Amino acid sequence: MITKLEQRTYDDALSWLRDHGFDLIEAPGTPGRVFLKKYFCSAAIQKDADDGVKIFAFPGYLIGSEISKLVNRGYQQFLKTAKTEVPATADHLKALQSFTEEMKEGLGLPSLYNESLGTVSESYQYDRVEDRDKASAARPKRPWERAGVAASVKKSRA
Repeated sequence: MITKLEQRTYDDALSWLRDHGFDLIEAPGTPGRVFLKKYFCSAAIQKDADDGVKIFAFPGYLIGSEISKLVNRGYQQFLKTAKTEVPATADHLKALQSFTEEMKEGLGLPSLYNESLGTVSESYQYDRVEDRDKASAARPKRPWERAGVAASVKKSRA
């Protein structure tokens, strides 16, 4: 069943968010931009040209006063800021998912199926495919590509 959502206006969204327990903090020096806080999570929204709402800073768990970014390393999810990186616990992920779902409801944005199953990371960095998104010239040399190592090794049958 597909339900069409109507995106809320900026003022309607702020009103809904206040009524549902979000702390709203005006961004200093930037009119029309607000930081949202709830469940030790935060995000920033701003007014767009059509009096609608646009997400400026995606949701993240607060570490100190900084919004962390959720990074998936394949074996563990981490909360990463400019200064630190900590392993994400189940409590962190539950809070982040609840915050994101409620924020999207308040803004009138769709909630996608894969996001409702659990917390979705902004980036996925698996240890075995590190740097593959960089251009070939910018990637570090793999051990078999370094000078002095044969390009291919033939195995003989005994």
